[in-house]
Amino acid sequence: MRTDLFDFELPLQRIALRPAAPRDAARLMVVRPGGEPLVAHCHMADFPGLLRTGDVLVVNDTKVIAAALNGRRIGRGEEARVAVNLIRRRDASRWEALARPAKKLRVGDVIRFGREGRVCLLEELDASVEARGQRGAITLNFSYHGAVLDQAIADHGNMPLPPYITTRRGADVRDRGDYQTVFARAEGAVAAPTAGLHFTHSLLAALDARGIGLQRLTLHVGAGTFLPVTACDTDTHEMHSEWGAIEEEGAAALNAARARGGRIVAIGTTSLRLLESAADATGRIHPFRGETSIFITPGYRFRAADLLLTNFHLPRSTLFMLVAAFSGLATMREAYAQAIAAGYRFYSYGDACLLHPAQVCADG
Repeated sequence: MRTDLFDFELPLQRIALRPAAPRDAARLMVVRPGGEPLVAHCHMADFPGLLRTGDVLVVNDTKVIAAALNGRRIGRGEEARVAVNLIRRRDASRWEALARPAKKLRVGDVIRFGREGRVCLLEELDASVEARGQRGAITLNFSYHGAVLDQAIADHGNMPLPPYITTRRGADVRDRGDYQTVFARAEGAVAAPTAGLHFTHSLLAALDARGIGLQRLTLHVGAGTFLPVTACDTDTHEMHSEWGAIEEEGAAALNAARARGGRIVAIGTTSLRLLESAADATGRIHPFRGETSIFITPGYRFRAADLLLTNFHLPRSTLFMLVAAFSGLATMREAYAQAIAAGYRFYSYGDACLLHPAQVCADG
C-alpha cells in the first residue's frame, strides 16, 4: 500500500510533553468500527467498565534502560561532544547505537561518557567505535561488560525519550519514573511500551475486582518502533526486529481464557505484535522466545487479539498502519480527526484509545 495513505496533519500542541497525573486520568477514546457513534469519550479510570468478566489483559513487562548517553570524543584532536542512543545489544560489551553528530566519529574513536553532575559508582564510561553504518548508526564496544556495564549505563544515561519530546525539552529526573510502566521488570527496552503507562495500582485493583485477568509477556521495544516509514510503499519497508518471549504458562492461560469465552485485550501494539507472532492459523497461542519482525498492515487477519488498547501514533508509522489494520484505515483516519478536534493528547505521554476490530459489529 502507498504510505501516504497513512499520513495526516497533527498540530504541534497536540503532542504531550508530560503524562497525565495520575496516569489513569488520561482520556480514553473508544472506537467501534461501524458503530453509531463511531467513537465514545471516556477516561482510563473507566476502563474496567468497558470490559467483561473473563477478559484477559496482556501487558508487556519490558523495562526501559537509560539508553540516552552524552559524551565526548577523546584522543583525536579537539574533543567533540557526541550524543548516543543505544538501540540494540549485541553481546556483553557491544551495543548498536545512533550517534549525533555521527560525522564527528570514525572507526577506532573513543567516546567517554561522564557523570554530568551525578554521583556514580563508575565515574567514567568509555566505548570505542567498532563500526559505522548509515544515518548515524554505529557499533560501540564498551570498556565494561555484563552487569557492570548495565550499572554504568544506568548511572550515566537518561531515559530515551522519543525525538518529538526531546526536540522541545530535555529528559529529566521525572522521566525516570514517568517513562516506565507499573509492569516493568525485564530490562532491555530502549523505548517504552506506552499503552502500559496509563495503568496505576488502583486501576489494576479495579480490573481485578471486576474479574479481568492479566498475563505478562516481554518484548524489548526498539527505537525503530516510533519512526515514520520513509519508503513510498509498505511492501518495500524493512521492519526492525525485536526480541520477545511468551512463557508456556502464559500461553496456556490465554488459550484457556479464550476457550471459556473471554477476550484477549492486547495492552499496546508491542503486546499485540508478539501475540500475533506466537499464534498459529487457528488463533492458538504458543510459547515464544526469539526475534520478531512482524509488520502488520491493512489486509492482515488477526488471530490472537480481540481488543487493543493503544496510544495515538505518528503519521506514516508502522504503529498507525497496525491500528489501521485492526480497526480499518477509514475508521482510524476519522477517529484521529475527531481526537485532534476534541483536544486529545498524542504520542508516548498522550491519551489512549480502546479499539474494537473492524470485523466485529458495533455491539461487539
